[in-house]
Amino acid sequence: MSAHREFDELLQAWSVAIVANDPEAIGRFATPDWVLVGSTGVFPRAAFLDAVATGRLTHDAMTHEIHEVREYGDVAVVLSHGRNHGTMMGEEFTNDEWISEVFVRGADGWRCSVTHLTAAVSG
Repeated sequence: MSAHREFDELLQAWSVAIVANDPEAIGRFATPDWVLVGSTGVFPRAAFLDAVATGRLTHDAMTHEIHEVREYGDVAVVLSHGRNHGTMMGEEFTNDEWISEVFVRGADGWRCSVTHLTAAVSG
């Protein structure tokens, strides 16, 4: 299987877990030290999963389009374009983002270590 297809399937499965708002399933795709980096700073794994578990963060839609996969042995960088919709603390949001992710391959397969989000801007 090509790396592009492998990561496309992985990201689709992770998206299903996120849209299901299932913190345990979401956590299976991330390393214990995973962080999400966005416009407001660094959001550690525990804070993200807690926000989902308590319902402060919910998703009802998420898509990804992979643009490039770069593999370096047991490390891979995945560059994609994503869109998602949900609520944060009761406020509805819609995001259109460019995403850079670092994955690490271990005994349990590929898991994400860093997700960096950049708002897409129409140009």
